[in-house]
Amino acid sequence: MFHCHVCGSKEAHEESVSEVFFIDGKPILVENIPAKVCSSCREATFDRETTEKIRQMLHEKEMPIKSVLMDVYAFK
Repeated sequence: MFHCHVCGSKEAHEESVSEVFFIDGKPILVENIPAKVCSSCREATFDRETTEKIRQMLHEKEMPIKSVLMDVYAFK
């Protein structure tokens, strides 16, 4: 049963999400990740299998499908 660790809601739905991970200070975008998304606060949660696949992609040097230029802002 789903239980959101952020807001405590028990309602979620399946959705594909994108997430930025930082590996050695470098931002890396992973798209189309299957996730349970809290219906209340929109926090995305990944199952163990998905988390392991992401870890393997990022740490075992799988080649990215594309590279993009990213604008960066500093909050002042």
